[in-house]
Amino acid sequence: MAAAKASLLLQLPTAPPTNPLLRQRRRPPVTVAMASPSSSSSPKPVVLGCGGISTDYLATVASFPNPDDKIRSLELKVQGGGNVGNALTAAARLGLAPRIISKVANDALGRNILRELQADGVDTTYMVVAEDGNSSFTYIIVDNQTKTRTCIHTPGYPPMVPEELTTENLFASLDGADVVYFDVRLPETALVVAEEAWTGASSVPIALVSMLSRLPNIKFVIVTLGERGCMMLERSLTDASEAEEIDVEILVESLEKKVDRSSVPTCISSKSNLRISADGIGSISGRLLLGTAEVIPPEELIDTTGAGDAFIGAVLYGLCTGMPPEKMLPFAAQVAGCGCRSLGARSGLPHRTDPRLAGY
Repeated sequence: MAAAKASLLLQLPTAPPTNPLLRQRRRPPVTVAMASPSSSSSPKPVVLGCGGISTDYLATVASFPNPDDKIRSLELKVQGGGNVGNALTAAARLGLAPRIISKVANDALGRNILRELQADGVDTTYMVVAEDGNSSFTYIIVDNQTKTRTCIHTPGYPPMVPEELTTENLFASLDGADVVYFDVRLPETALVVAEEAWTGASSVPIALVSMLSRLPNIKFVIVTLGERGCMMLERSLTDASEAEEIDVEILVESLEKKVDRSSVPTCISSKSNLRISADGIGSISGRLLLGTAEVIPPEELIDTTGAGDAFIGAVLYGLCTGMPPEKMLPFAAQVAGCGCRSLGARSGLPHRTDPRLAGY
């Protein structure tokens, strides 16, 4: 899978924190039929997403144009996009019941965005629709030679402000939700998260230790690394402060030597309840996991747009259905790989009954 910008997924523990917006609510275990979600009488797990949605105009070209070039597209597609919209679409196709909080205008693009989400089973009840203005859209140029894409984004107007989400709708959207997901596209939320999550660390492993050290209520952090897969640092339930410390970068190196470089996504885990440290940062009790990406043959790789969103949607499914991380990370990588075989962020997103997911 082609390299993608790193993204973060944070999960809080099940004990109720002080902020009701950032929580995973405790519910009885939910049983989901793996072969056919519709065959189970149990309610689908509910996930609430808040963030950006848009319309994507995707054009595949033989190679990215030089300045002042005039070229023809090889393929054109128009479909819904946006990080939270893509992730919730992936979650819906896998068998969850997603709800979305975002904003569109009452224009042709906005109406199509809502129709597409609804067709995939995403609940748009809590969407804000502006009577005037314009909905967000993005031009995406997909280079058929390098398998990269270039995005030109036009934000929607007027932007969403917190006052547009009524208290009644906020509480209703959270009612019964198992997981709440933010793509931090909404500026006010993004600023708060950026100030808390910024570490200035010299490497990804050190940054993960820094985040869990600074944010003691965070249960785990996952960072996606494009074609290099992903890395997850999970906090232990028991304190290992008396154990001998191991440097996180040395731990990563030791795990990388065990990685199977086959085309199938895999996961390598350290021992549980280690005392993992980063020089000058501190230490936490937990374990480190490395997940590999699917190695997609060049002739099958079409477009990496939305690969990270697909991964997050699958992680949401894994969290709601109780998948252990050793199973969840390869599952999410497989879902992301499926999405890379079609043009656009949503065309290739698999349903739970897809044979490629049968092993999970």
